[in-house]
Amino acid sequence: MGTEGARVLLERAGTLTLQTGNLLNWGCLRKKCPATPGEEVRDCIQKTLTEWSSKIGQDQNQETLEVLECTVAQAIEKINPDERDELKVSAKLFIVGSNSSSIRDAVDLACSALGVAQLDSVIIAPPPVEDGTNLSLEYLQPYWKELENLVQNKKIVAIGTSDLDKTLLEQLYLWAQVKPSSNQVNLASCCVMPPDLTAFAKECDIQLLTHNDPKELLCEASFQEVLQESIQNVKANEWIPLWLLRYSVIVKSRGIIKSKGYIIQAKRNAS
Repeated sequence: MGTEGARVLLERAGTLTLQTGNLLNWGCLRKKCPATPGEEVRDCIQKTLTEWSSKIGQDQNQETLEVLECTVAQAIEKINPDERDELKVSAKLFIVGSNSSSIRDAVDLACSALGVAQLDSVIIAPPPVEDGTNLSLEYLQPYWKELENLVQNKKIVAIGTSDLDKTLLEQLYLWAQVKPSSNQVNLASCCVMPPDLTAFAKECDIQLLTHNDPKELLCEASFQEVLQESIQNVKANEWIPLWLLRYSVIVKSRGIIKSKGYIIQAKRNAS
């Protein structure tokens, strides 16, 4: 068992970056289908942690790393540069802690993991707001500015939003330098697209997409629970997830998913 070695490494590190690699490589999607998005994330984190920790030797003198990378080597699948033009690489980014600077880290890590220079599209899920506070343009602005910088630096081609109503989408569209190209609508809360949102999106050439992600795809408690289950005696309550990025690589001509995975970053908050 390598969980003791993994626990020691986690106690020394300040940041944990977990990459599942291509889920289609290890059959998690087929095995537990149909799983909810939340169940899928938990399963993927647990399987990655378990596989990674099992390969760590307890007796060797482990190098202390400030940033610990938790990956399953055989699941990592970079894109062949010769095939890049035939593929669409898209991502949805869930900010868990309210920090807009996480966006650049997430995009850089996704590009590095897939071996590409840029992502074709990134959709941002609304970052969590405090209880009793409504999502507002002012709250979204720092996150959108980060995305705009990445578009200007050619790290992302198109950027989109999720779960914005017509009023907020219009405010963002009028303020933004780089306009949202898409807006996802959760069909669990709205079985028919709101007519005012549909009309505005059509007028401004914004694509309306649907999704079934919960409001919190990965909360702090859920992450700590799966960490505790995966690695023996780990101080899971010290680890706070910062963000979660889900990517997919689609063959444009056939519309099939070639690759799908998650990248998660967490910080250790040792008191």
